[in-house]
Amino acid sequence: MVWWWWIAPALVGLIGLVLLAKGLGALFRGRLSGLVGGVGGAGFIAAALIAALLGLDVQTYSRLTYERPVATITTRQLGPQYYEATVIQPGRGENAPAVSNLYPLHGDEWRIEAQVLRWKPWANVLGLNAQYRLDRLSGRYQAIEQEINAARSVHPLAGGDVGPNGLPWRVSAWDTARKYRSYVDAVDTLYGGGAYMPMADGAKYEVWITQSGLIARPANDAARAASAGGWTEAE
Repeated sequence: MVWWWWIAPALVGLIGLVLLAKGLGALFRGRLSGLVGGVGGAGFIAAALIAALLGLDVQTYSRLTYERPVATITTRQLGPQYYEATVIQPGRGENAPAVSNLYPLHGDEWRIEAQVLRWKPWANVLGLNAQYRLDRLSGRYQAIEQEINAARSVHPLAGGDVGPNGLPWRVSAWDTARKYRSYVDAVDTLYGGGAYMPMADGAKYEVWITQSGLIARPANDAARAASAGGWTEAE
């Protein structure tokens, strides 16, 4: 949280209160000079209030739009509707190296899924971020017939704010929120979410966790071209 957004207005407001108190004291003693101090103090207080409101607005926008990286996915075509996906996840601790794995995928698109803990907006503003636990990576066909009958591919994934069996990779609010959800009304929902994008040779995508769930973005020209031309009207 950006504390200086609150510290600066608080200091200005404190100065304003001191000036206002001195000005009122001088007026009660019959000194007209106290009027200047009182007006100046009121001006400082007004400025502090305006700055605090602006800070709250900026802080709220920053917190509600906050996102962080989940994985980078690069696809290499091995054959018709058959790809190799390289999934790179950020390190699970401070200064920890990134984790990279290869997965063969059948289909036209890749899909990544995760369990997501979404907080209520007021909890986001106070500093809590959406929690996630990666679940699986799979191939996806655009045609429903192929999705039913063609070769399928699905791979388990691990990583995120919580590891296998609920063990945290780092200090996490996941288990605490689930355990005490009935006592603290800060959790909006716990749900399964996912994101998918077209596969193409050399395409690179970035997956992010927002305060609402997973999103995916093209990260190079091959991915942007696939995204622009890889969707059918049914999608």
